[in-house]
Amino acid sequence: MITALAGGVGAAKLLQGIVQIFPQEELTVIVNTADDIELHGLRISPDIDILAYTLAGIVDESKGWGIRHDTFSCLQGLKEYGRDAWFALGDRDLATHIRRTELLRQGKTLTEATREIAAHLGIYVNLLPMTDDEVTTMIDTAEGTIHFQEYLVKMRAEPEIRGISFRGIEEARPSPGVLESIGRSEGVIICPSNPIVSIGPILSVRGIRKALAAGKSKVVAISPIVGGLPIKGPADKMMRFLGVEVSALGVARLYADVASRMIIDEVDENLSGQIESLGMKATVTNTVMKTMIDKIELSKVVLSLLGIGRRR
Repeated sequence: MITALAGGVGAAKLLQGIVQIFPQEELTVIVNTADDIELHGLRISPDIDILAYTLAGIVDESKGWGIRHDTFSCLQGLKEYGRDAWFALGDRDLATHIRRTELLRQGKTLTEATREIAAHLGIYVNLLPMTDDEVTTMIDTAEGTIHFQEYLVKMRAEPEIRGISFRGIEEARPSPGVLESIGRSEGVIICPSNPIVSIGPILSVRGIRKALAAGKSKVVAISPIVGGLPIKGPADKMMRFLGVEVSALGVARLYADVASRMIIDEVDENLSGQIESLGMKATVTNTVMKTMIDKIELSKVVLSLLGIGRRR
């Protein structure tokens, strides 16, 4: 059994490769939920949904999120009602959010709701929200404090960042099975997701960082920064704001207390020595996943570092 810590698109690509060579039933994914937001009365869980749609084989590959060939009639209708429908929700995608919201209003936890949605989509991976408690990433800007999704989607990550916080993180408890999964796993993967707002909230949930540190020798991390730039998203702006070097080395410094191995891209090979000076073993390979072959090859490297052979 292996466990992965995951955000959205970058993690989804890697996990797409892993399930080609490793049984879904033996994979647990602890997912960031600090991006979750309520819109139009519905609970949206962007990272959970990206992973679920990707693992189900229905994701819109051209965007990395949403459902392939989805339509947007409801969204258009909301706009005609004068609603500020800035978050793109497809019609089939909305069905997921409606069902999740129904389950939560019936008293189900987010973990239970996620389990039902995954089963409906035919996914055997154990998708675990990092917490069933409400945690929200907030971004301070000159215009005020806004939800991360507003910053990322509505404002296209353009405003200057003046602060980053995870509202509710102090009270958040790991969802059932999270700490047990980390403890029982043969290996743990920190996926190539935004280290500040995707992996950061997971590591900030009570007990998770400590559990990873206790099993540090079996944890491998993949840098989402290649050649000094993020593959996707505003990770560079966030790292810069926090005074973290925007490089694979900067990412390694963030994970040095919880991971013993760091996978970096070939263009960053010159950083290997500095990463190893942190007490981590650096492995250099292609980490830019453009094709399924790229995803599978990177997955093979990850499993090899964990001492786990191909099982499919």
